[in-house]
Amino acid sequence: MISEVFLLLSGHNSSLFPSPLLNPQFAQANLLHPGEQQCLESLAQIAWRYRKIVASCKSLSRSPSRYISTVAATLTHILKEQYLHLVVNTEAKVLSRDPNLVASASFVPLSSIRAIFAEWDAPFATLAVLVEQLESEKSWKPGPLIDLLLARSHTGIYRISTILSSLAVAVQNVWRTQLTAFVIHGTLSPTEPLASEAYVLEDGSMPSCVSEQSRESIAYVGRAIATVKAAQWQKQLPHSLASEHTALLQEVLPEDQHAFDKVIFQIRTNVSEWLWLNVLTQKDVEDAVDSLGNYFLLRNGEYAQSLIREIERLKLSRLTMRSGPASMIREQDLNLALLRASLGTTAQQDPTLSLLRFSLPAGPLRPLLPSLTQADYSTSPGNTPTDPFNSHLLGSTPLTLSYKVSWPLDLFLHKADLTAYATLFSYLSALRKTQARLFTCWSSLSNSQRARRRWTGLGEGGTVQDLQVRQALLRCGWGTVKDMLWFLDTLMGYVMTDVVEVEFLRLKEMLGRGRAMNPSGSLPSLGSGAIPVAGSVGSIASGAHHLDFTTLRTIHSEYLDRLLTGCLLTNPALTSLLLPIFEVCERFAAQVERWGGDVLPALLFEGSLQAKDEQVGTMVKDRRAVVNEINETLQDLLESFYEQLSLSTSQQPFTAADASKSVLVNASVANHTTVVKGTDGVRRHVERLLLRLDFNGAFSKPRRKRGILDKLA
Repeated sequence: MISEVFLLLSGHNSSLFPSPLLNPQFAQANLLHPGEQQCLESLAQIAWRYRKIVASCKSLSRSPSRYISTVAATLTHILKEQYLHLVVNTEAKVLSRDPNLVASASFVPLSSIRAIFAEWDAPFATLAVLVEQLESEKSWKPGPLIDLLLARSHTGIYRISTILSSLAVAVQNVWRTQLTAFVIHGTLSPTEPLASEAYVLEDGSMPSCVSEQSRESIAYVGRAIATVKAAQWQKQLPHSLASEHTALLQEVLPEDQHAFDKVIFQIRTNVSEWLWLNVLTQKDVEDAVDSLGNYFLLRNGEYAQSLIREIERLKLSRLTMRSGPASMIREQDLNLALLRASLGTTAQQDPTLSLLRFSLPAGPLRPLLPSLTQADYSTSPGNTPTDPFNSHLLGSTPLTLSYKVSWPLDLFLHKADLTAYATLFSYLSALRKTQARLFTCWSSLSNSQRARRRWTGLGEGGTVQDLQVRQALLRCGWGTVKDMLWFLDTLMGYVMTDVVEVEFLRLKEMLGRGRAMNPSGSLPSLGSGAIPVAGSVGSIASGAHHLDFTTLRTIHSEYLDRLLTGCLLTNPALTSLLLPIFEVCERFAAQVERWGGDVLPALLFEGSLQAKDEQVGTMVKDRRAVVNEINETLQDLLESFYEQLSLSTSQQPFTAADASKSVLVNASVANHTTVVKGTDGVRRHVERLLLRLDFNGAFSKPRRKRGILDKLA
C-alpha cells in the first residue's frame, strides 16, 4: 500500500485510485479505517492535481508562444526540484526506517505522509486553475500574461507566492530579451514582436506595470535606433554605450516599476544625446525652424506676397482659357508657382525652397470666380472643420502646403508638427490674401475717385434727384472698405507681431542659449555619469541645463501649441467667425471689381436718359442695397467676434500646451510653474488683440448705427 501511494504521488496510475476517490470495490471491503481512507483520498487528490498540471505543462510546452512555453518549462522545473524531490526523500526515509516517520521501525502512519504533503494542497489547487486558464486561450500576449502571474503571486501563502513569482520572473526575462533587442539594437523578432513595422508598440506587448512614460520612451528609442540602422548612417550607436544599456536592463525587471522607469529614462537620455551629437545637429534644427518660419509662418513677407500674386495670376490665366484639360489647375502648376514666386526675392537662392510642395487632396480643379451672393454665416462653432482656411487661396478646393522631411530631420519633425504648420500657413495666407485684395480695392476706389474729380469737381455728379444718394453710396463704400482694412490690419499686426514674431524669437533665444552654453557644438561625453538630466522649458530659459534632444522636441511642441492658440485657431467659436469675415471682404472686393473698380456707376449708366423702364438713380439704389447689406453683415460679424474674444479670456482657459507634455519625468515644481507662466503669456497675446480692436472704444460702447448707415436706413 505504501509503495502504491508513493507511485501515485510521483505521477503514476494506480488501480486503487481511478479517480481522486478510492476504488469502490476496495472501499466496500472495509479493510481501511475511515480516517485512513480519508488520508488516502487526500493524497490521491494531490496526486491527481499533480498529474493534471504535468500533462498541461507538456501540452503548453509545444505552444508556438515563447512566453507560454517558458511558463511550462519553468513550472516543470519547479515541480521536479521541489515536489518530486519531496516524494523521493520521503520514500527514502520510509525505506531507511527513519524513526521520525516509521513507528516502531515497522509501521508508517498515513497521517504522517498526509502531513508531509499537505503543504502542496493549496499550491496544486492554484496551479491547476492557472494551467487550465492558460490552455483556454488560443494566444497570450506578454503583457496580460505577466499581469496575470504578478496578480496571482500577491497572496499570503508563501509557496504559492514563490512559485508564481518565479513564473513571472521567467516570463519577464524572456520579455526583457525582446526589449533589449528592440531598444539596444533596433531589431524586432519575426514572431511575437513588441512593435509593428512602423515601430508602434503592439497592443498587449507591455505589462501594466510599465508606465506610460516608459512605453513612450521604449517606442522612441527603438524607432530611433532602427531608423539609424536602416538609413545606414555613417555613425552608429557605439558598442560601449550599447553594452552599458544592456547591463542596465539586465539589472531590472518591469515589476520593479521605479527602477525600471529610471533605467529606461537614462537609456532615452543617452540615446537622445547621441542623436543630438551625431545625427541631428543643432544647426540642422535651426535651419529647419528658420525655413518653416519663413514659408509657413510667412515671416518672409516679400515671398509670401509674391506667392499670392502668382497664384492669382495662375487662376486668371486658367479662367481665360477655353474649357479643356489645359484650363485645369494641377499640383505641378502650383509647385511651379512656388518657384516663380521666388524670382527677384530673397528666397530665390534658398535651397530649402525645393522642400515645399503644394497638394490638392480633391485633385485638379478649374478655378472659379469669387461668389457675389450672400452666404450663410450661421455655422455652428462646433461644426468648424479642422482646417477651415485651406480652400481660401484657390477659393473652391482645399490646398495644402507640405514640407519634405527626410532623414534625420524626421526625428525632430513629426507628422503632427507638419500638420500644425500647414494649418498656420492656410490661416496666415488667407489673411494676407484677403488684405491684399482689399488694398487693390482701395487703390481702385481711389483712382476712380480722382478720375471723377476731374469732371465733377467737389461733388459726385449726377442729377438733382440722385445727388444725395450717390454721395451716401460713395461714403458707405469708403466706410465699409475702411472698416475691413482696419480689422485686417489690426489682426495681421497682432498675429505677425505679437504672436508669430514673439514666439519665434522666444524659440530662437532658447536655441541660442543652448548653443551659447556649448559654443563648440559638442556636448559632454556619453558616459552615464556625465549625462545631464533633461530639464523642462523653464530650466532651459534659466540656463540650468544645456539644450538636449528630448527637451528640444518638447519646447518645439509647445511653440506650435502657443502659435495655434495665439492665432485663435484652437477656439472654434472664433474660427467660425474669422472665416466669414474673410469671405465678406472677398465678396466686397469682387463686387467692386465687377462694377469696374468703383461703387458709383458711371453718370451715363445710371438711368439719366429716362428710358421707358428706367428711373433716375435705379442703378445707384441697387448698389446701395448691396453695399448696405455687406456693411451690416460685416458689422454683425465684427461685434460677434469681439464678444467671443472677450468671453474666451474669462470663460475658457488658454492652455498653450498640456502641462504633462512639458514636465519630464524628474522635472521640479519650479519648472511646472514656468509652464503656467507660459500659459499666461498666451493669454496676454489675446488681451493685446482686445486692446487693439477696442482702441477707440467702438466695441465696448453700446451698438448704434455708425455714420453713413443712419442716412441709409
